[in-house]
Amino acid sequence: MIDPQLLRDNPDLIKASQEARGASVAVVDDAVVADATRRSAITSFESLRSEQNAFGKTVAKAPKDEKAALVQQAQALSAKVKEAQAEVTAAEDTFNTVVRAIPNVVLPDVPKGGEDDFVTLRTVGTKPEFDFEPKDHADLGEHLGIIDIPRGVKVSGSRFYFLRGLGARLEIALMSLGLDRAIAAGFEPLITPTLVRPETMAGTGFLGEHAAEVYRLEADDLYLTGTSEVALAGFHADEILDIESGAHRYAGWSTCYRREAGSAGKDNRGILRVHQFNKLEMFAYVHPDQAEAEHEKLVGHQEQMLQDLGLHYRVIDVAGGDLGTSAARKFDIEAWVPTQGTFRELTSTSNCTTFQARRLDIRYRTESGKTAPVATLNGTLATTRWIVAILETHQQADGSVVVPEVLRPYLGGVEVIEPR
Repeated sequence: MIDPQLLRDNPDLIKASQEARGASVAVVDDAVVADATRRSAITSFESLRSEQNAFGKTVAKAPKDEKAALVQQAQALSAKVKEAQAEVTAAEDTFNTVVRAIPNVVLPDVPKGGEDDFVTLRTVGTKPEFDFEPKDHADLGEHLGIIDIPRGVKVSGSRFYFLRGLGARLEIALMSLGLDRAIAAGFEPLITPTLVRPETMAGTGFLGEHAAEVYRLEADDLYLTGTSEVALAGFHADEILDIESGAHRYAGWSTCYRREAGSAGKDNRGILRVHQFNKLEMFAYVHPDQAEAEHEKLVGHQEQMLQDLGLHYRVIDVAGGDLGTSAARKFDIEAWVPTQGTFRELTSTSNCTTFQARRLDIRYRTESGKTAPVATLNGTLATTRWIVAILETHQQADGSVVVPEVLRPYLGGVEVIEPR
């Protein structure tokens, strides 16, 4: 959740964030009132509790002939204390409900607006040009015998697919390249659970406005994750971390699931928008003062990999209205997809500041000995989507695809993917 102290000291900052997101400003006023009510209830309860403790000592010392009357007073006071405690519980529940409806406070430089109001920070590489009519990745995959969509639909329905032969190996190669680079950069590899408890899913902010995209197993009260970010964030829930000696960095390898609710008719062709895919996700727990620098580092890891794969891409600063609940700022990297004549998202990298850590109770110990929430960040290093850009960018006139040099060691030295 957002910082309660910030809510008290600077509600206008939170309102400005809500405006940047295109979200409700009135909810901030509701949260301020709920917080004041909660604190007033706590004060009243503590005052009555103190009075009760003091009166208990009076009763204990009173003469025997006075105790009967005093005990009656003590019982009446005890009833008031219980009533006050119930009011605290109710006020805290109201406050938590209201404040959890407020997404993370966006950072000052985040562009205002919606999905189309991003700012392009840089464009890198050369747009691929062809002296032949290029095929899209779905046709290339079928021609090469490496993507089988009809059988995926037959087995599981729309937005499912099989990767075959070198297609399967290509995805494993991408994931392995990403993992090797993450390890070299100091990330500890984790293969994460893909089913998580509701408190973990809620703690990472995925049960808000995007809850309809999440698969739920009602019989087990578990959720299928759409990114290993969820499990990675929950990994240190309810813990105090030592981050003074350095950040905690993990690279989570997992299969991911998304319902793609509301996207009917969008990107139906191929494997750009699917229900199941694999992903390698970087995740970092850092000191809040280091969060913005860590954000840039994560983007740097992604960019180096895209450059080495020979992809033309741009880095965009996502506008406030297109940010997820937990993100205070997000940089997307979009690769050029030749047959679509546009850039498509391959990676997202988010600075979640202390938002997730507050919800999951992940802290570090300050110099004063007190605890404070850490900052969390996440960034995609490889997904199935990268196959789309690689196939279309590196295709040749005969329908074959040149394998980027950095991937060849993971494919047994294969240089060109040719029709089976």
